[in-house]
This record gives sequence, structure tokens and C-alpha cells, in this order.
Amino acid sequence: MTETTARHLAPKGLADIPRLPLLEGLRDFVSNGGGRIDMRSGLQRQHREYGNVVLRGRGLFRMVTLFGPDANRLVLLDPDRIFSARRPWMMTMGKIFPNGLLLLDGDTHHHHRRIMQPTFKRPVLRQFVERMHPMIEAGISHWGESGGEVQAFPLFKELTLDIAASIFLGVDLGPGSRAMKTAFESMVAASMSAIRLPIPGLEFHRGRKGRQYLLDYLGGMLKERREKPGNDMFSRLCQADSETGESFDDQQVLDHMIFLMMAAHDTTTSTLSSMTYELARNSEWQERLREESQALGCDHPSFDALAELPNLTHAMHETLRLYPPLPVIPRVADEAVEFEGYTIPAKTMVVVAPIHTHYMPQWWEAPERFDPGRFAPGRAEHMRHTHSWIPFGGGSHMCIGRRFAEGQVRSILHQMLLRYRWSVPDGYRMPVQQAPISIPRDGLPIRLQPLH
Repeated sequence: MTETTARHLAPKGLADIPRLPLLEGLRDFVSNGGGRIDMRSGLQRQHREYGNVVLRGRGLFRMVTLFGPDANRLVLLDPDRIFSARRPWMMTMGKIFPNGLLLLDGDTHHHHRRIMQPTFKRPVLRQFVERMHPMIEAGISHWGESGGEVQAFPLFKELTLDIAASIFLGVDLGPGSRAMKTAFESMVAASMSAIRLPIPGLEFHRGRKGRQYLLDYLGGMLKERREKPGNDMFSRLCQADSETGESFDDQQVLDHMIFLMMAAHDTTTSTLSSMTYELARNSEWQERLREESQALGCDHPSFDALAELPNLTHAMHETLRLYPPLPVIPRVADEAVEFEGYTIPAKTMVVVAPIHTHYMPQWWEAPERFDPGRFAPGRAEHMRHTHSWIPFGGGSHMCIGRRFAEGQVRSILHQMLLRYRWSVPDGYRMPVQQAPISIPRDGLPIRLQPLH
């Protein structure tokens, strides 16, 4: 056997993985618009030029991006518990959202998820949605008063924060809403800070202050929620226990509440904004959804009735395909793992990218187009592979609040459709900031027209 043949038959290691040059990597993750992160175009170029396995960095700072639904299945299902979610997320969110469910691994994650699961069961979600309806109606009733253009994103942000305060905490924020909004905005921004030092005036310091504000606010309510629980999620977590009697201590309750409030508030606002934009641009779909909601004949339908609105559900799922709240999902391999003939060594960060997979023409017809019909039973493009549509992640870390979030989006859009028709100017394209979460950079200006 020649030396060349032996080298060809040897297993492919890290040195054989196509490596992205440093300057190309920096270019790919910075858009032309104000230095904002544009992950999708960079990831698409990387995949096109380098294939399904791409290496970035050297030494201790190496990262391998895996492309496609097969990679998503490998990393997210992770039946052998090879991949750690905690280790990469701790590098970004760890100082701001420590010990949220997303940042836990293995038995600890399973233990906490088991205790939390009853809070997201269908009977509880039915109660939550029932309580949301009057808040949504009151919240959106004044949106069209100006008779012209409004900024949709801040309106959604205010509404979802008020809902989260009521459903999750059992309180009416009132004047305190601004302080809590500022706290969450500071924390999310700090989770992606380049300079992670608690120096006054810096983004990271503001995030730490925001966390302390929420710890003090929630900590002051903890004793009462333990002793006199209500129907809010905070009370349920204070009282939660598993079949074997496991429960959360005080710090665990606070950590989970802060993370859940952030996730419910920010990801739902993201989806509502993107969905409103696409329905403004695609008026025929907006009318189709409106007719469906009007046919229901009910302003405040039940959680189950909302789930039976197929066009609304398909439009929401298509929005999540085009604008996944988390554009990429990081893990760290605790053991060596093989993918497509390459051996990825232990301690390597491994990233899969929903924002790339959701646009792959191998799995989606005309993937750039807003087309909710692709989720209808006759086409079911999302069923072509188990992991081609992953806006909520997958495996043991599948978003525990998925059904709650979907119920909230359906409830708000249903009432909007019954009350308003909306549009954007001809030629308008929403500028999207893709990280740390997908949001419109300009606040999303829309024109609201009351129907009555």
C-alpha cells in the first residue's frame, strides 16, 4: 500500500475539516447595515463553498458548524448525551441567566424539567389563555386610535410583558412596567456583550443590574407565593413537585422565573412582529386568516379552539421557519463524535443552524417565499425530514414553553384580525437583526385600519 493510499483511508480528523479563514468568518457575521449580525447569508455562503462540516478558529477557540437536518438530528436528539448545552450557553448567557432550563445538562436538566412539566400541561394552558383574552382586548383596543402608522414591535413588547407579568407573576405592573422592560432589555443585550466586565456604563454592567432588579423584585414576592399561592406560574413553580416529591429551592425558583419571563416575552414578541410583517406584505393570507377567525364567531375562543384554526397555525409555523427566534444552537462535544466521515474531537464547540436549514432548497420549495400552505397536510414540507424544521430546538431541550407561546401568538393574532386590517408601504422590507434574537431593527412601522 502506498503512503498516499494509506493517508486516503485514514479517518478524517480536525485537520481535515475545511477551515474557514479568519477574515472570511468576520465578514460573514457582519452585515453591511450598521454592523448588525447577519448570520444567514454568511452561513449559506459557508455551506455552499465548504460543505456540511466547517471549522472555524484554532486551539481552544475552535468551533465546527454542521449543516443540514441530519446534523440537527445528531446534535439535538443526542441519545448518548455527548453534547453539552450548558457549556456554550454559559459563555454568553451564564452570568445573566444562570441555571435557566436551557443552561442545564444531563440528570440535572431532566430533574428540573420533570418538576416544571406540570406547569405547561394542557389544563393549565387552557386557564392561562382564558385569562389572556381580556388583557389582549384591552391592550390592542387603542392601537388604531392615531389613525395612521404605528410601530408594531414596541406595541407587542409592551403587551407581551403585561401578559407575562399577569400570567407568570400574578401582578399588574402599572408604573413598574418600564423598569421591568428596561431590566429585560439590558439583560438580553448583556448576554451577547463583547466586553464582559462589570464596569459602570458598559452594556454588561447594565445587564447585571437588570438581573439584580428582578432578583429583588421576585425575591420580595417569594415568601407569599410559597404560603399563599395563586394561579400564576410563579406560584406553581413555588409549589411544583415531581411524582417522587422533588421540588425547587428558592434560588432555583428565581432563576427559572427570570429565564421563563425573558423567553416568553422576547421570543413571542419576535414571532408576533415577523408574522405581522409577513401578513402585511401578503394581504391575501391576511384575509384568509381573518375569514377563518371571523367564522369561529367568538372573540375569546378557548385554547383548543384556537389550535383548530389551520391557516393561523400554518402562517405561524411558516413565520417561525423564516425567522427562527434562535438562529443558531450551540453545543460542546464532551466526547469525540463522527459526522459524515469526520471525527470531531472532545471539547469542540459544535453549532447547528436553524436559520440555514429552514432555507435549504433541498427541503423547502422556493424557501425565500412566505408560503404557509407548505405546512398543510397535502404538502407537509416540514415532514420531509424529522429535523428540517426546528424553531423550538429538539430532543430533551425542546422548548418546554412551546405550547404556551403558540397559544399566546394565536390569541393575539386572532383578536388583531377581528379588529384591524394592516399594511406596510409598497417596497418596504423589514430590516432584521438576527442575533441574539430575531427582531425588526426599525420597530416595524405598519398602517392600522380599524374594521369597525
